[in-house]
Amino acid sequence: MILPRRPALVLALALPAAARAQEGWPNRPIRLVVPFAPGGSSDVLARLIQPGLAAALGQPVVVENRPGAGSLLGAEFVARSPADGHTLLLADLPFAILPAIQDRLPYDPIADFERVSAIGVAPLMMFVPASLPVRSIAEFVALAQSRPEGLTYGSGGVGAASHLAGELFQRASGIRLTHVPYRGGGPAMQDLAAGRVQATFVTLATALPQVQAGQVRPLGVMGTARLPALPDVPTFREAGIDLVAEHWWGIMAPGRTPAGIVARLAEALARVITAPDLTPRLEALAVLPRAEGPADFDRLVRADIARLAELARAQNIRAQ
Repeated sequence: MILPRRPALVLALALPAAARAQEGWPNRPIRLVVPFAPGGSSDVLARLIQPGLAAALGQPVVVENRPGAGSLLGAEFVARSPADGHTLLLADLPFAILPAIQDRLPYDPIADFERVSAIGVAPLMMFVPASLPVRSIAEFVALAQSRPEGLTYGSGGVGAASHLAGELFQRASGIRLTHVPYRGGGPAMQDLAAGRVQATFVTLATALPQVQAGQVRPLGVMGTARLPALPDVPTFREAGIDLVAEHWWGIMAPGRTPAGIVARLAEALARVITAPDLTPRLEALAVLPRAEGPADFDRLVRADIARLAELARAQNIRAQ
């Protein structure tokens, strides 16, 4: 007769197996899922950290683009992946926006993910067409006040970071703009450069080609300090508007990934993000390295989910 194992014996047998799994990690290539199409800021950052992360972990790191539904499809794929540290998500601010604007998500943004580490932040900025006759935030506000709801701003879509930043700007400045959603930041920037919309709120990394071509003009930085790449562009606070809005990026793993693996990943990412050869490449994109560990990244994500949910309710912003 086979006697049932006692719970204590089962636990004792399971613990060495779990420890061995963590000790052997990683034992095959790591998949880094980018929930957006190639070419965007998240994709650029993933490929910047890819070589260093592979060297730090001793296994190839494969960047895999899984775009769709404002990053939802890629996030869902990672949430449903094995929690063994071999599939990771490069999450960014839209990860915290989706719970605010979607009635239902196919995953729990907290329970189904382990926050490993932030890797960088970039303040959102306000850009206008070079043809628009304003050269400061104050001049833009004055123009908008003279043409109630006559000025427009483009975004990467309903609920995108560029959409919510525009709503925050209106609340802080007391003006009204007409929102024009696009299917991504690229088309919005093209129409901004052509003068079809009068403003947009994106990171420098998104607008850099149009800035370098002289097609758009930066008016303000939604950060706490000016950017080294654009030292003449003031912050919104310097312009008299109390507004700070930063776009963050970070690495997440499926929920219930062993704590030992999460800790080792965070340590490896800290070495990669602070490497001397990577810093200038990030600064060129106006991305500030942010090698925070699991606890700090967890606080950031939870705080933004709560803050953006309040904004979405107040402005009645829902996914379309």
